[in-house]
Amino acid sequence: MVERDTRILADLIAVKAEEQPDLDVVTFEGGGRFEDEIRTYADLWGNGNKVAAELIARGMAPGDRFALMMRNHPEFVDVMVGASISACVFVPIDPRGRGAKLAYTLNNSECKGVICADYCLDQVVEIREQLPNLQWILVMGSEDGLADTTVAQVAGAEDMAAVYARPDRVVDSRLSGPSDPLQILYTSGTTGDPKGVVFRNGRYGGLGTIFPFEAGDRPYTGLSLTHGNAQMLTLGSSLAMGMRCIISRRFTKSRLWDITRQYGATVFNLLGGMTAAVYAEPEQANDGDNPVRFVISAGMPATIWEKFEQRFNVDIFEFYGAIEGGLAYKPIGVGPIGSFGKAPKGLEMKIVDDDGVECPPGVMGEIISRPIKGPAPAVEYFKNTEASTKKTEGGWLRSGDIGHGDADGWLFFDYRKGGGLRHNGDFINPGFVEQAIAEHPDIGDVFVYGVPAASGAPGEKDVVAAVVAVDGASLQPQSVFAICRRALEANFVPSYLQVLTEIPKTASEKPQERFLLEAFAADAPNVHSEQRG
Repeated sequence: MVERDTRILADLIAVKAEEQPDLDVVTFEGGGRFEDEIRTYADLWGNGNKVAAELIARGMAPGDRFALMMRNHPEFVDVMVGASISACVFVPIDPRGRGAKLAYTLNNSECKGVICADYCLDQVVEIREQLPNLQWILVMGSEDGLADTTVAQVAGAEDMAAVYARPDRVVDSRLSGPSDPLQILYTSGTTGDPKGVVFRNGRYGGLGTIFPFEAGDRPYTGLSLTHGNAQMLTLGSSLAMGMRCIISRRFTKSRLWDITRQYGATVFNLLGGMTAAVYAEPEQANDGDNPVRFVISAGMPATIWEKFEQRFNVDIFEFYGAIEGGLAYKPIGVGPIGSFGKAPKGLEMKIVDDDGVECPPGVMGEIISRPIKGPAPAVEYFKNTEASTKKTEGGWLRSGDIGHGDADGWLFFDYRKGGGLRHNGDFINPGFVEQAIAEHPDIGDVFVYGVPAASGAPGEKDVVAAVVAVDGASLQPQSVFAICRRALEANFVPSYLQVLTEIPKTASEKPQERFLLEAFAADAPNVHSEQRG
C-alpha cells in the first residue's frame, strides 16, 4: 500500500475517506434562501477524483495552473482536492475580481483554464481577448442567478455538471511529493503589482494545532475561501482534525449569531474592521446567548476588545500571520489587550529598524521572523525572483508590517510598511482604484490614499479618493461611487470622495499626501460618502 502523507490535501482526504467516510465534515449553509449543501469525506474524495480526471483529460500537466473563481460553494473544495490529486495548481481568485486586476492575475499565473461560477462568467468574458494563455472554461451553475452571458455563447466554455455526471473512478496521484505546489495565492498588491505566493502541498494540514480546539468543536466562517484565513484556518483545520465546520457563501454580520445558534458553532474567525462592524450592530437581549467559546481574531481593536468579550460572552484568541509565513498568537486571557502575542515555540520574531538592528520596547520597526534552528524557509513569488530573494534576505522572513513590542516581549501591529492601505482585512492597491475612477468622464485628476479607519481596528484605513473635476463639469459624487461599484471589488470602493479644485503635488508631480490628510474631515462639505452623498 502507498504510504500517505496527511500534510498533503489529497492524501489527507484519502485517509479520512477510509476512516470516517460518512462524516459531514463541511456544511455550506444556505443563508435561508437555499438548501444546505454537505460534503462528507467520501464526497470530497469521489468528487475530487472526478475533477482530477477532468483536468488530466484537458491536457493539464503537473504544475500547470488554472483559476478557481467562485463564492463559497462545495465545488470549491472538490476542485482543491482534484488539483492536489492531479498535481495541477489552482489560483483562487476573489469572485468580485474584474478588469485590469483580474487580467493581470490570470496572465501573470499563466492560467490555461478557469473554473468559475456562472455569476463570474461575464467578468471573464469581458477580458477574454486579453488572455492569450486561456484555453478552456468550466462553468458551475448556481442558484445565485445566471450571468448575462450563457455557457453556450462562450467559445471553449462547458458546463461543470458534466464532470459530476461521469462514473466514479480513482485517479493515480501525480504528485512527486509534498514540495509540489498546490496553489498560488496572490497578494493584494499594496506597493506594486500583486505577487503570487507559491503554496506547497505539504503545508496544508497543520495550522490548526496552534488554536485551542476541543473535541466536538464546530468552526464557522463567512470569509471567502479565496482568502488564506478561511481556507487554511477554518477549512484546513476542520479537514485535518475531523471537525464539522460550517461555511457561508459570504459573510453577513447581521446573521452571524443566528448562524452560530442554528448550527452549534463554537468558534469563528474575524479580520480587522469586521470586528468593529459586528460590534456596531444594534444590541440584542440574547447577544450573550450563543454556543461560541472563542473567536479567532486578526486585528481586534483594543478599544472594544473587552467589551466585545463581555457583550457576546466569548473569549478572544488573537493571532498574526501571513501566507508567506511568520506566526504569533496571544492565548486567551494571557498578555496585554491589543497585542497579537508572541511567536510560538521554535520560532523567533522581533522588531528591527531599517538597518536590521532590534528596536527597544515601544519603538516601531519591521516585524521579522525565522525558525530558532536556522534561516527562514525560502518564499517563492511566482515569476518574481527578486521579490522572493528580498523576502528572506539575511535569513529572516521580512513581513513588510510595522509593529512594536513592550518590555515583556508582547508584540503589537501598527501599520503596513510603505503606507499601504489595509481595509477590512484586504490590502488595497490604489492604482486599481485610481484607474477605475479615471474612467469617469467628469474626473480630471485622482489620487487615492488612506485615513485611520473609523472602526478603530489597528492598522486599518478607510480609503479616500481625492478627485478634481474636469473644467466646467458638475461632478455628481454618487456617479463616481457607482462606477467604482461596477469596476472594483467591494473593499476597493472608496469610503470617501474628497472633491478638490486641485491635488497638491511636488515639483515632480508627486501628490503630497500630508496636505490631503490635513485637509480631510469626514464631515467636511467637500467630503462625500455613499451614505451621505
